[in-house]
Amino acid sequence: MFRSLVLAATLVLLLTACSNRRETEPERTATEQLLFSTAAERAADKLALSIAEGEKVFVDATYAEGLDSKYLIGTIRDRVLRAGGDLVNKREAADVVIEPRIGAMSVDRNRTLVGIPDFGIPIPLAGPLNFPEIALFKRDTQQGVIKIATTQYNATTGMLVQSLDPVYGFAHKTDWSALIFFSWQTNDLVPEPERENWVGR
Repeated sequence: MFRSLVLAATLVLLLTACSNRRETEPERTATEQLLFSTAAERAADKLALSIAEGEKVFVDATYAEGLDSKYLIGTIRDRVLRAGGDLVNKREAADVVIEPRIGAMSVDRNRTLVGIPDFGIPIPLAGPLNFPEIALFKRDTQQGVIKIATTQYNATTGMLVQSLDPVYGFAHKTDWSALIFFSWQTNDLVPEPERENWVGR
């Protein structure tokens, strides 16, 4: 019985493609950062900001908290400049104030596996024997989701100038596996000319 178990374990190990890749040096992977930043850019592109040429604008980040919120605020400031506004660093120097607010800024993950997940079998006096995953079909999708809205008002009077309904930005990365040996990836994070240089692809 034990001999059969050892032979079965050896067969599984031989049939399963195995790789060990360190995904990140800091706390978060580059992929996760790309999911946030790409979604932020796409959401900011949808903001129909009403700004007069040369209007002095202060972007108030008080209500834009969360991981990567600074990148989102920086992206909105960039869109203000593209729309013809002049950025100021103090509310007192502004003609209008733009207050962005974040309704969502996170990564969702969805996995589908047809096959056998990895599992461990306790071996007396030797510790657990870990069996790797066997994927006849596997889909592992990560999606960055950002929801933002903005309110724009007169810096002196506080009167409403513009209130924009929420806009959404999405970005995704999906890893696929089939028949144990075949794997590939689809994503919309990195432009095609740069993908060959990205080890996360």
